[in-house]
Amino acid sequence: MAHRPTRRFSAKGPAPLGQEEQDYIRDMVVYEDDALIAFNKPSGLAVQGGSGVTRDVDRLLAAFTTRKGRKPKLVHRLDRETSGLLIVAKTSPAAAHLSAQFAGRQLEKRYLALVGGKLAAVEGQIDLPLVKIKSGGIDLMRPANAGEANAQAALTAYRVLGSGAAASLVEVAPKTGRMHQIRVHFAAIAHALAGDTKYGGLLLLAGKPCPRLMLHAAALDFTHPTTGEPIHLKIPPPEEFSAFVKLVLPN
Repeated sequence: MAHRPTRRFSAKGPAPLGQEEQDYIRDMVVYEDDALIAFNKPSGLAVQGGSGVTRDVDRLLAAFTTRKGRKPKLVHRLDRETSGLLIVAKTSPAAAHLSAQFAGRQLEKRYLALVGGKLAAVEGQIDLPLVKIKSGGIDLMRPANAGEANAQAALTAYRVLGSGAAASLVEVAPKTGRMHQIRVHFAAIAHALAGDTKYGGLLLLAGKPCPRLMLHAAALDFTHPTTGEPIHLKIPPPEEFSAFVKLVLPN
């Protein structure tokens, strides 16, 4: 699939971002065409602004504003601590098409996650409804009780790629898109994600300090909003992720 050069910010009018910020977001581009842009978002960068957020993808998208003043639109989210593939739409029709695919579960998402301990099954599914709660002013999720009102269906498929006594590397395919779904599901089966401070993940594995939340959005398969052709995007995890996996898993 051919990559297209990114469009420079229009010289008309003052740029809302400094050059360093424009270069920062442009360096994340892994694919671009007339309808969408795909980024390799680093861990620690928020997708949208909020309390304590000093830099976020939504604001940085101003670097791609067209001469007609159109800024790309977010069509899905990644947790701030999660790295990996994030796609945005460059037009309103593309945004509507892509948002409908996410909402209708018509695309396939695959993540890499390092979880604590050794899973009993090499592959499986976690079918556990979730409920959104507030804790200390922060939005979180928890497993729903039987028959609980406002419970949201949530299904996560996984397969183990490698494991040891301390941890397992798993490929995860969420079939629904609930907030923090992967994190809550693995915590619920006593295999919380390494580095997950919200849901009880270990900060030390095999005596090694975990550098971050060990969750990476590795692949997206979807239908192109304009051409209707299948799009397959895949990116490897960043160095700090891969290096930590090598430290805690046997060769």
